[in-house]
Amino acid sequence: MPKLSGKVVLITGAARGIGAQTARELARRGARLALAGLEPDELAAVAAELGDEHFWTEADVTDPGSVRAAVDRTVERFGHLDVVIANAGIAPFGTVRGTDPAAFVRTVDVNLNGVFHTVRAALPHLIERRGYVLVVSSLSAFTPVGGMAAYTASKAGAEALASALHSEVMHLGVSVGSAHPSWIDTDLVRDAAGDLGTFGELRKRLPWPMRATTSVEECARLFAEGVERRARRVYVPRTIMLMHWLRNLPASRLVERLMLPTTRRLVPRMEAEVAALGRSFSQRNQELQSRD
Repeated sequence: MPKLSGKVVLITGAARGIGAQTARELARRGARLALAGLEPDELAAVAAELGDEHFWTEADVTDPGSVRAAVDRTVERFGHLDVVIANAGIAPFGTVRGTDPAAFVRTVDVNLNGVFHTVRAALPHLIERRGYVLVVSSLSAFTPVGGMAAYTASKAGAEALASALHSEVMHLGVSVGSAHPSWIDTDLVRDAAGDLGTFGELRKRLPWPMRATTSVEECARLFAEGVERRARRVYVPRTIMLMHWLRNLPASRLVERLMLPTTRRLVPRMEAEVAALGRSFSQRNQELQSRD
């Protein structure tokens, strides 16, 4: 019998991208999915594609009550909860000097506080089932890149939260892992590239494997394998493991000197592009944030 057969998995940010594709992969492996997020039409479409044994529910991860209600609805529907994937996330544009403070705060609220609210609401059920938590962090958590300070800070915080939680609940039989995808071919990455020309240029000049792009299907497969193994770390692609081992290298003087000509040229251009754009998120994300 497949390892995930009959397991109940709640995924936040499941309407599109990594969340939706991971749901498809887990369903293929026998799991029952609860899809949570802010886009009801997209969530309903993914749930319908997966089949009647799966369901969706609206949830705003920045609202503890909303997340708690989504967990309660999941347990009411399936009787229990085995796995939570805290995947909901956003990525704003801009440097620390030029960013909209509200966008920075919003990013931390979704990417870090949202993980906390999700995990805390689910923990009683996960303890009961000796379940598993996968916190979706990022390669950015240990390889900071200029122009992504809000995203990097929030994802580093999510990784640290997962590590602390791991030590808090392992004696209760709950396993906790963090996922570290690099550049995944999703609408989030494509929208950023479409809005900012400097985004693509900066990526091209990052050292291997920091510039690698992975398909969303491959990312979902590695996430699903991580859930099956109750993995402590999930790297996408697997070569990102090297950057975790060498996590101090990107902040070293050597890399700083190598990247200085690029950052000196591209960062001011990025700041000008963001100012001209007149918004801190992609158009799709800007509309989504305005729903709250």
